This record gives sequence, C-alpha cells and structure tokens, in this order.
Amino acid sequence: MNKRIILTAAFFGALAVVLGAFGAHSLKNLIDTSSLAIWQKGVEYQFYHTFALLYLSTFARYKNKLIGFAFLFFTAGIIFFSGSLYLLALKDAYFSSIAQYVGPITPLGGLCFILGWVCLFLAALKDK
Repeated sequence: MNKRIILTAAFFGALAVVLGAFGAHSLKNLIDTSSLAIWQKGVEYQFYHTFALLYLSTFARYKNKLIGFAFLFFTAGIIFFSGSLYLLALKDAYFSSIAQYVGPITPLGGLCFILGWVCLFLAALKDK
C-alpha cells in the first residue's frame, strides 16, 4: 500500500462528504436546481475517483510508473473536473465573471480521468 495515495484518497473522500452535505443542506437555498445538479455531479465524480485512488494504493507496491501516472491523473482530474463543476455551480450566485475561464477546464479534468483509467489498464496488462 502506498501511504501518499491513501492519504490523498482519504483527503478527497472526506472533502467529498463535506461538499456533498454542504450542497444538500446549505446550497439548495442559494442556487437553482440545475446548478445544484452540477454540484452533485462534481461530488459524484470526486467519490468515484477517490475509490479509484484507494484501489490504486493496492498496486503501488509493484513500483510501476504507470500506477504513479494514474495517481497523478486521477488527482488532477478531481481538482480540474470536480473543482470546475463546483465553481460553475456557484457562478450565478458568486462567480459570474470567471465562468468563461472555468468552463474549458472541465473537459481537461475529464481527460485526466480517462488517462488515469488508461494508465491503470496498461499497468494491469503489464503486471505478471
């Protein structure tokens, strides 16, 4: 098991719970339904990839560089994809001026997620 990966997953997992609860209890009175759905999508993908990070930690003992790349891509994906969705959900209430800059970041985060999964696939394929 890799301590760095587990610590990162634990951080993102706890943050996802906090952000999910914040969205469900505090934001529902501040933003519209479509923005709340965007927020929840960010939480959802953050959770999916937190579990992916935990799974990666079981492969980390093999010292495979592809596992390290998958870790970096999943982490970047959480920050860029979920992070940009959080900001986009709040754009009408708080961040209207930055929406044009944040929107293009979301697909980059999605690409990071895809590359993370590809790296995991290749690492498993390479494993003996």
